[in-house]
Order: sequence, then C-alpha cells, then structure tokens
Amino acid sequence: MKEYLDMVKYVLENGTRTKNRTGVDTLSCFGYFYKVDLAKGYPLLTTKKMFFNSMLRELFWYLSGEEHIRNLRKHTKIWDAWADEEGRLDTAYSRFWRRYPVPEKSVEGEKWGTKWVHTDPSNGQKVFDQIQYVIDTLNELKQNPMSSNRRRMVVSAWHPANAAESRLPPCHYTYVFSIINNKLNCHLTQRSCDIALGVPFNLACYSLLTMLIAKETDFEVGEFAHTLVDAHIYENHIEGLKEQLTREPKPLPQLKIADKPFNKYCFEDITLENYDPYPNIKFEVAV
Repeated sequence: MKEYLDMVKYVLENGTRTKNRTGVDTLSCFGYFYKVDLAKGYPLLTTKKMFFNSMLRELFWYLSGEEHIRNLRKHTKIWDAWADEEGRLDTAYSRFWRRYPVPEKSVEGEKWGTKWVHTDPSNGQKVFDQIQYVIDTLNELKQNPMSSNRRRMVVSAWHPANAAESRLPPCHYTYVFSIINNKLNCHLTQRSCDIALGVPFNLACYSLLTMLIAKETDFEVGEFAHTLVDAHIYENHIEGLKEQLTREPKPLPQLKIADKPFNKYCFEDITLENYDPYPNIKFEVAV
C-alpha cells in the first residue's frame, strides 16, 4: 500500500529521536494522517506477510465484550505481554466497546440513553453497548437520513479513570463512523502508533470492522481514515522498514464475508482471497 509506505518514508526522514518507557528509542512525528478507499480492495499490507488470522481473532475478541484474553490466547499470543497468568488485563478494548460502564444515576440535567443500556450479569453494573448503538443508528439513517445522530456515531475505548492506572491504556482509543453518499466511512484516532507492528494491524482491523458493519446495515463501503497522534518507529525496526520501502506493493486482496447477522459472525465466516505478499519481516515487540 502506497499510503503506508509514504508514512514510513515520512517518519524515517522527519522523525525526532525520542526516549520512551520501553527503553528502545523511537523516531517520532506528531500528527500524521492518511486515508484509504476500501472499494479498491482490502488494505492488508503486501510489502510483508501479515498474519491475518491473528488480526481476525483479535477483532472478534474486541467484539466479544470480554474483559480478559483467556479465549483469545488459545489462538494467538499477541496480548500475552500485557495480561496476567489468568488472562486479565488492566484495559480491555472489548469491554468498553460492548460494556462501557455508566453511572447508576445521572446528576441533575444529564440524560442517559436507555435503549442500549443493560445490566452486566457479571457484576450487576449498568453498561452501554457502543457497537449496537452504531448499528441501530445506521439502520435509523436508512429511514431518516436527516437524523441528528448521523454525526454522533462515536465509539470510545478510553475511560479516564482506567487509563490513569492502566499498564497500557488504549492506543487506538476512539473512532467515528460517517455516512456520505450512501457510503460508510470510519475515522480512527490513535494516541500512540507503532508503525512497523501496530499500525498495519490497526488498518486491517478497523477496515474489516467497517466492512462488516456496512454489510449489516446495507451501506456501501467508503473510506478508512486514520489520525496518528504520536507516529513512531522503534530504532530496532528501522532496517526492516527500509527493506519494505524497496518492495513494490502488489494488488490488494479481497475478503469474502458470509451472509449472517453481525452478532453471529465468527472466525470461519471471513475468508481472505488473492493475498500474495512478500516474505515476512520480523519486528521485535517493545513492551
């Protein structure tokens, strides 16, 4: 993907050497933006082999609402470095996507939506299902394109009280859906962006999520846009990324998605087709 290679080149040429919590210095840039047209193909990098199955397992974990990785780690170890032996995490994206905690009572003047609020059977707390809210809002827009909710389809994985104490607060912490010209677009904001390892997964994951929701709500797919607040390259990733820059991107693959209700999808319902990447480039994870 040219958009990805352009970003790599920009950060290599313009990044400032910066120290960070991992002990591995980075080349960092503030505020990078790109977007891709999902109608042109599924944006899975071809300049190195991507482990699509791990990404897909991760997406279904996000959608599961689970606050642990006990089921996820049966298939992939990508979150093990941040979980304890029992699979518990300080922060779980999936919990906040599907079970965002809301107060039992509002203060005077506040309003809380009730349609998407339910009682969490695990602890009796009231929670809000952000994904179902987006799907229902999109279905409403089919009937009422002028709905006031059309610019309010925001999903947040950021809970300030949790983030203040978490070992790894959400990096890709909020995203917004938008309908323009009957096409579903998604914009992701990411506070901390590991360009070699994390960003290719984020790009593939949120693009697929957009495609799944578009299919569920009968919209065409539009664009995936991505704002990277701290876009960085770890110094031990530099040579591998330079190798990628020598590789000419190949045609993008396609996805075959089964005809099923959104909340019934599982791993076997998504098939990657015509993926012909260059060999893998190994990058070490900075923990």
